[in-house]
Amino acid sequence: MLGERLQRARKAAGLGLRALADQADLSHTTISKFENEQQTPSSAQLIKLSKILGVRTEYFFRPQTLTITGIEYRKKSSLTQKSLAMIQADIFDQAERWYELLTLYPQSPIQPFALPAELPALIENAEQIETLAETVRTAWNLGLGCIPDMIDTLESQGIMVIGSTVDDSKKFDGLAGMINDMPVVVVGADWSGDRQRFTLAHELGHLLLKGRLAAALLADEEKLCNHFAGAFLLPKPKLIEHLGHKRHRLEINELHLLKHEFGLSMQGVLFRAVQAEIISPATFQSMYMLFSKNGWKAREPGQPYPAEQTILFKQLVYRALAEDYFSESKAAELLGMPVAQFHQQRMLESLEPITH
Repeated sequence: MLGERLQRARKAAGLGLRALADQADLSHTTISKFENEQQTPSSAQLIKLSKILGVRTEYFFRPQTLTITGIEYRKKSSLTQKSLAMIQADIFDQAERWYELLTLYPQSPIQPFALPAELPALIENAEQIETLAETVRTAWNLGLGCIPDMIDTLESQGIMVIGSTVDDSKKFDGLAGMINDMPVVVVGADWSGDRQRFTLAHELGHLLLKGRLAAALLADEEKLCNHFAGAFLLPKPKLIEHLGHKRHRLEINELHLLKHEFGLSMQGVLFRAVQAEIISPATFQSMYMLFSKNGWKAREPGQPYPAEQTILFKQLVYRALAEDYFSESKAAELLGMPVAQFHQQRMLESLEPITH
């Protein structure tokens, strides 16, 4: 177990065997023996390794109880295997801390994920995707307006959301799977908010469409999940309310305003306009070419939509601490910070004073 954790922490730090060995003043053969459980590091060696790798020594002894299945990545071709290993290690570490926290509760504070009962048994065409999105919104009491916080929405339905802090997370487009029978979706913690929200909605689409697509649509699942994401974030009735039923052209500023009202990218709003048949395919192509010409497909004009972040994990740590389920030391370990720093945050000593 210790060897597996050492290897995972090394990969998360982006270090090869020789690089870690050099920093730890050990041979790469010794590091290899540690990882293969052929030799056990001394206490002093373990402390030095933990400092180099940026983990607490408790990390190496955390009980492993996770079963991760069905993991699927949507990544760019420029994402290297080394970067992917770093992202995987980061995700596994965060998921382990999540589950350790939940096991310390007498009863789980999170409701299990369940699909809405009203979902259709079979999806045979794209128009049903629009209905599916509205059905889920109705079942979850979201109305048709902007969803203020997608991370909070999914977490409240029993879906674990992890924000990867690995620098190269910008090169992957999302990850979804099951951890101990709990759905998990991973986004980049430093992504723009509209990209995070679209990825979360896209992965929700996969959960909803699993086993429901007609055979003729199976090859189009990714496109249909993109369609669902747009429809979930910006429902057709609201889009028509803002743009009208039929338009010959759209102003760029209209897309920009809708982006910041609904948290869907300008490009996403443009796709929604053609999906809703508000604009013609020709108008769409004309505007899409404008996006390409101006470089807006990579970076849209104006201020980015604010990123979202999960606060549920931290809330549950403080809740458990208040209920005396564990000590301040365990709370600090779960949050990955020194006890002194955690104590300072617990007492709100690190916050800026309120001025009037």
